[in-house]
Amino acid sequence: MAGALIIGAGQGIGQAVARRFAREGLPVALIARTKETVAAGAEAIGPLGVRALPLTADTADEASLRAALDAATGELGEPDVVVYNAAVIRSDAVGELPHRDHLETYAVNVLGALTAAAHTLPAMARRGGGTFVVTGGMPEMKPQYVSLSLGKAGVRALVELLDTQYGPSGVHVATVTVGGAVAPGTAWDPDDIAEHYWRLHTQPPGQWEREVLH
Repeated sequence: MAGALIIGAGQGIGQAVARRFAREGLPVALIARTKETVAAGAEAIGPLGVRALPLTADTADEASLRAALDAATGELGEPDVVVYNAAVIRSDAVGELPHRDHLETYAVNVLGALTAAAHTLPAMARRGGGTFVVTGGMPEMKPQYVSLSLGKAGVRALVELLDTQYGPSGVHVATVTVGGAVAPGTAWDPDDIAEHYWRLHTQPPGQWEREVLH
C-alpha cells in the first residue's frame, strides 16, 4: 500500500486529511515549507501506528516540489492518493496587489497543483487507478479577495482539465471546495472537511464526484 501524499500539510485541513488517511492504515508523506510544520504533522500521526514521512518544499518552486515528490515516491512508492492543499490566502482588492505578488500567489494556488498533477498522474493512469484531490474555495468570487478568487477559479478549471485527461484511465480527480474560514469547532472544522477527502478516495468509479462543497 503506497499511501497518501499531502502537499500543503499545515495545521488545519492538511494535517487533518493526513490523520484521516493514516487512521485507515495508509502511510503518509507530508510536504510543507518548514520542517517544524511537517514534524508536527508527523508526530500527530505517530500514535496511529503508520509511517509518516516529513518533507519540505516550496510549492511555488517547481524544482523544489518535484524533488520532494520524488523523495516521497522513493520512500513510499507511487501514491494511491495525492492531495494538493497549498494556498496563499489574503485579502486584496482590485489594483491593490502588485503584479509580481499576483504571480507569486498564483504560482502557489494553481501552478503548484499543476506541477504535482503532471508529476504523479501519469503513473496513476498507467496502473489504472488513483485519486488526486485539490482543496478549492471561493464558491462565489469576492472583490475583497481578488488573488484568492482568481486562484480558486484556476483550480476549478485545472481539475476539469485533469479529469478530462486522466479520468478515462481510472484516475479520480476532484476538488473539495471550502466555503468558509477553517477553524476547529465551527461549521468548517478541518476534521469534518477531511472526511470528504476520504469519501472521494473510496468512491466507486460509477459514483465519482468532481466537486464537493463544504
